[in-house]
Amino acid sequence: MSLGSIPNDIKVPLVYIEIDNSNALSGTPALAQKVLVIGQQLGTGTASPLTLSRITNSESQMDALFGKGSMLARSLKMFRKSNDYTDVYALGVADLSAGSAAKGEITIAATTAKAGVIALLIAGESVQVGVDEAATAATIATAMIAKINANANLPVTAALKAATTETVELTAKWKGQTTNDIDIRYNYYDGEQLPQGVTLTVVEMTGGAGTPDMDAVIAAIPNEWYNHIVMPYNDTQSMNKLRDELVNRWGPLKMIEGIAYTAFRGTFAESGAFGVARNDYLFTCMGTNKAPHSPWEWAAAYAGQASYSLGIDPARPLQTLVMTSLLPPAKEIQWDPTERNLLLGDGIATYMVTPGGEVAIEREVSMYRENSYGDPDPSYLDITTPATLGYLRYSLRVMVTNRFPRHKLAGDDVLARLDPGQPVVTPKIMRNAMLELANNDWVPKGLMEDFDGFKETLEVYRDSSDQNRLNCVFKPDIVNQFRIFAALMQFKL
Repeated sequence: MSLGSIPNDIKVPLVYIEIDNSNALSGTPALAQKVLVIGQQLGTGTASPLTLSRITNSESQMDALFGKGSMLARSLKMFRKSNDYTDVYALGVADLSAGSAAKGEITIAATTAKAGVIALLIAGESVQVGVDEAATAATIATAMIAKINANANLPVTAALKAATTETVELTAKWKGQTTNDIDIRYNYYDGEQLPQGVTLTVVEMTGGAGTPDMDAVIAAIPNEWYNHIVMPYNDTQSMNKLRDELVNRWGPLKMIEGIAYTAFRGTFAESGAFGVARNDYLFTCMGTNKAPHSPWEWAAAYAGQASYSLGIDPARPLQTLVMTSLLPPAKEIQWDPTERNLLLGDGIATYMVTPGGEVAIEREVSMYRENSYGDPDPSYLDITTPATLGYLRYSLRVMVTNRFPRHKLAGDDVLARLDPGQPVVTPKIMRNAMLELANNDWVPKGLMEDFDGFKETLEVYRDSSDQNRLNCVFKPDIVNQFRIFAALMQFKL
């Protein structure tokens, strides 16, 4: 007879009792959620590039580590506004050795100016510039530069454009094509207007060039489980590199799957073209339209809400969840339902604007649209699917490793003759354990339906080539989401 680690030939009296925790768990331990936020840091930050930093809710910590106004500090602040609970790690990327920072312009004209306020909005942040009675364009430009540079949280610095006195030149604080997505505008909010006699001409940020060395970035990510990854770089090469890493992590040899969140800023046509150019089941991309906040901040806010909600229930849809602090595009250019429906078909996640002007997730589709033959394939349409599958795999793995950590493997024919304490698993024992897991965990948690169908198709058998291996084929019918209610009203008079 075998009782754990108590020897059979012990002769010293009296009582020996071993404690075994293999049957202690009646359910699956909560899957700890970890988020990785990637982004560029400034030289003023104290963090060493390409090293992990665990992030609290302290904005001063974010600024100190990565520099005020940096992509990464701003992204982390936006993430925390939607999610102040989940465990977050940041990976800073040093400024690019090659490339250029985008520049934009605000040209001021003043003719008999009246006192008032210029309401600028830079990267979604309000900058109010006071205008005195009869102020000149040069005076206003000087005041504007002072106001912009006084706000260290902005991703730009301001200076007079060479050989001018009335044009304010804005320069991004880091290099790269991401800086082209920094927004500049004025009179965003209802009721805002320029002082009488003052006009502004805005030239959008442009000229940013360069992408990071994603091989180095990926090499710096530890071989640990990050359930959600904020990806600020949406150029093809960078996304391909991370896609390959995610697929590798998703595979059966690693099983540390994660979902990447990115965003794309552009018109309806540009956003659709970006979506159809990709086909990634572990990426979800929010189309931002021409919104005030930069796409990396959208990606962070999106991941913030998604990571919190999916950590509670991986199968529950994210629709109506507000991405806190994001500003929507101007009303006249917001996408209508027809456009959003088309974008969803292009692999672009969409949002809706609430009556209160909040930005809420509408549908969290992945970028996967077609199978390897180019035919439509909705199997990974929504990111709730890989999130749910990831939990099912995690819970099965936990059950097996907890209940059968050092077991022997035998055929079902020995069951009737086994001593009660024998650490032996058979195909039937494993099958029953899986049915118990499905019946007591997956179904009650609303992650799987059709238990009878699952039971009927569940196969557990010993490998014919390796008698130390137990194979299993199981077909969970994962629960779906309530996305659409359709009805026909047939009335009578």
